[in-house]
Amino acid sequence: MEAILALGAALLFALGTVLQQKEAAAAPAEQALRVGFLLRLARRPTWLAGMGADAAGFGCQAAALGVGRLVVVQPLLATTVVFALPIGARLAGQHAGRRELACAAVVTAGLAGFLVLAHPSGGRSDATTLGWAITAAVAVPLCGGLVAASRHRRPALKASLLGIATGILWGIAAALTKAVVDHLDSGVLALLADWHLYVLVAVGWASLALAQASLQAGALAPAVATQATFDPLASVLVGTLAFAETIRQGGLGLAGCAICLVAMLAGLAVLAAAERASPATPALAPPPPAAPARPAVPSATLDRG
Repeated sequence: MEAILALGAALLFALGTVLQQKEAAAAPAEQALRVGFLLRLARRPTWLAGMGADAAGFGCQAAALGVGRLVVVQPLLATTVVFALPIGARLAGQHAGRRELACAAVVTAGLAGFLVLAHPSGGRSDATTLGWAITAAVAVPLCGGLVAASRHRRPALKASLLGIATGILWGIAAALTKAVVDHLDSGVLALLADWHLYVLVAVGWASLALAQASLQAGALAPAVATQATFDPLASVLVGTLAFAETIRQGGLGLAGCAICLVAMLAGLAVLAAAERASPATPALAPPPPAAPARPAVPSATLDRG
């Protein structure tokens, strides 16, 4: 049952991403990282439908986690990138060739293998103050650097860089969500007085803005692949370093994790190198210049003939 629910969530996430990308890609590039960008997108019915699909996907994901294990659900959610490419080709006119589909499959398989072999376990419900401080000290300049590096880049590379930043923030948001849920037992007033909730809102808003900016670049495959990959990777790193979770030890297990990571990075590199083939709303070609008018021949010249 958890497998069916997880695949259903991945399909809904893919549909929501494509619908959001269809609207975000039509916006001017200079608006992508502005504060009002999300508010302008919220006026578009297609984008709102994409958000609705995302909400339904989160419901399926929560149900899957309620009846199954994280190590089963999370790898299956990585199939979002596999679903997104054919849906994008169908609904948004995005090109999805054999190379893109093959690379997406490699990325998904590598991520699934890494999570299964790593098998993080144990840990605590919240990180220490020092753990959160170190997480912020690493994530803020890293994500800021990725955003700065994405400026004036070609669409595929821009989508990849912003997608990596989005995935990192999603992983941190998952860790914050874990801490917020733990404080629910203390009551609503204690939850409202806790700083985790407000940081979660801020990180959630920033990750949503970066996700839309990544999709706005117009290259669907790199955007979805990097988001779907770096989200669980960031979660594993934060869980291991800040939440005291442990990763399965052993030479063969660590070697397998390394192979999976190499496969993921290779697939992402190929996807990031691909140029956008067909934008969702191609610009109209300018009309050809009119031929210069032939000067009239003076009648006096004709008379002299």
